[in-house]
Amino acid sequence: MQQQVTTVHTDKFKAIGPYSAAKIIAPTAHLVFLSGQLGIVPESGNLISEDVAEQATQAMKNVGILLEAAKSSFKNIVKCIVYLVDMADFAKVNEAYAKFFDGDYPARVCIAVKQLPKGGLVEVEVIAVQDTEQ
Repeated sequence: MQQQVTTVHTDKFKAIGPYSAAKIIAPTAHLVFLSGQLGIVPESGNLISEDVAEQATQAMKNVGILLEAAKSSFKNIVKCIVYLVDMADFAKVNEAYAKFFDGDYPARVCIAVKQLPKGGLVEVEVIAVQDTEQ
């Protein structure tokens, strides 16, 4: 059975960033739950840099690696949780994050946290639908 992911649109609500407020998966779904990804370079195990935008970009690249391994992709993400050490970095992270989508953004929440592993500045966690046609 073909999975269908639909973005919910309403004139009563406009997202304040690059995300969709809600997504619907029908009729059934093979969900992929990714653990949070930091801006760590897989080959070295170290943060890419001290720059939050570079860490956000690398975190999204790491998400992409895992999605591909799970037979999914960015277009199949339905929910994203972004953790920031400093909410002042919200705009920089939004800019980096938005580059991984074609404008049809997943539902998302952004949460400020006291600290992240390895001294990271941003962590990205997603839920996606497995692409059963791959």
